[in-house]
Amino acid sequence: METTTPKSLYMMTLGCPKNRVDSEVMLGTLRHRGYTLVQEASDAEVIVVNTCAFIGPAKQESVDSILEMAELKKSGACQTLVVTGCLSQRYGEELAKEMPEVDHFLGTSAYAQIGDLLAAEASPRQVIPDPDYIHDANTPRINSMPKYTAYLKISEGCDNACAFCIIPTLRGGQRSRTIDDIVAEAKQLADSGVQELNLVAQDLTAYGHDLPGRPKLHDLLKALVQVDVKWIRLHYAYPRIFPDELIDVMASEPKIARYLDMPVQHVSDKLLLSMKRGRNSEFLKGLLTKLRERVPGLVMRTSLIVGLPGETEEDFEMLKEFVKTQRFERLGVFQYSDEEGTAAYDLPDKVPQKTIERRWREVMAIQKRINREQNKKLVGKRLEVLVEGPAPETEHLLVGRHQGQAPDIDGMVYINDGLAYPGELVTVEVTEAHDYDLVARVVERPDPKQREHTARDAHPAPLPLSVMQRPAPRAE
Repeated sequence: METTTPKSLYMMTLGCPKNRVDSEVMLGTLRHRGYTLVQEASDAEVIVVNTCAFIGPAKQESVDSILEMAELKKSGACQTLVVTGCLSQRYGEELAKEMPEVDHFLGTSAYAQIGDLLAAEASPRQVIPDPDYIHDANTPRINSMPKYTAYLKISEGCDNACAFCIIPTLRGGQRSRTIDDIVAEAKQLADSGVQELNLVAQDLTAYGHDLPGRPKLHDLLKALVQVDVKWIRLHYAYPRIFPDELIDVMASEPKIARYLDMPVQHVSDKLLLSMKRGRNSEFLKGLLTKLRERVPGLVMRTSLIVGLPGETEEDFEMLKEFVKTQRFERLGVFQYSDEEGTAAYDLPDKVPQKTIERRWREVMAIQKRINREQNKKLVGKRLEVLVEGPAPETEHLLVGRHQGQAPDIDGMVYINDGLAYPGELVTVEVTEAHDYDLVARVVERPDPKQREHTARDAHPAPLPLSVMQRPAPRAE
């Protein structure tokens, strides 16, 4: 089914990588119907804003972005403005009253219907069903990342009930994809030139508990390592369930990047209980120790929340000591956001905003020193780096990432000596260390046959896509 007259389309994506995948499905669906993707919002006849509503700052950014795009109905080519995602799911009726300039609001499970909605002569202004959808390997999708990397969403929704989190309300209960379906999409991505698969879900380690036979994440990983990619990276691995079999697969399979994104949120048992995290500090510390011992070279990313209602100075000092002791390679610290509809919203003993901000600054300062010290230890070391391309607006030639650096959220490796193609894996020697980034020189490239293949097939030509990714703070 195609549009009568192909229209130009611009997509703005806000929030997390899981939201990006939803945008990629909408892009694929609409291109299949004849829409032309453009890079500038002012050139688009149809504008879609895929929103985030996880915490207060993300909601405000979503509203500001919608209003910004709405102005283009006056000054640009825009004829139709569509708002999708978590903000629509959470506040659809209120938004419809306050934003008459928006033509359609779609919830988190309605985004795949966008083609039908825009094609219909008369279609509803709001389509916000209960969340129950997840795409599969047969769903049209356009990878908006550089050709050599992609996100792979293995499940949708969440069955946890963390006190600070609104995600289950916005995204529904967990809906895992089958192993065969995930592997089929992974193969499609690999065939298109992808070398790095970034697995995402609301709760990665809960994968499969809702499927017949209850497959586990380690079962999925054993199947995925058969796909022709170089790195498989694990994001959003909730620490409540982390079996030894999963650790064994991480340690034994070379394709699984020595990187783990596992949000622990806090270390105070009192706060972990009020957060409804399901595990205490003894379990978390034991798991972290086990992971370090059994997966050599593991780069750990975690996220923490400061300022949850009831957090005392004693709790906060405990958290700072935890950060100093664990020395996480990557750390995100988020200021508690009081969100209506969450259990934490009704908790007593709210922490003043100035105190929350001070605590955030203190933990970030500790982590900054840790980052600098860890990076200095890498000077003189050799690392395998996935080259991303030229390093614009810097004095360096190229930029890339090693296994311990995830796209969009971590530091980079800048290369000031040597040449390589985007998408090429090269060996570099680190020559400089900074707080978050490294500087290096190329010391080894692939053999000529592989290099020729990379130049022909993996070099990411400019993409005719219109995904504008603005990451929002994460604390899930």
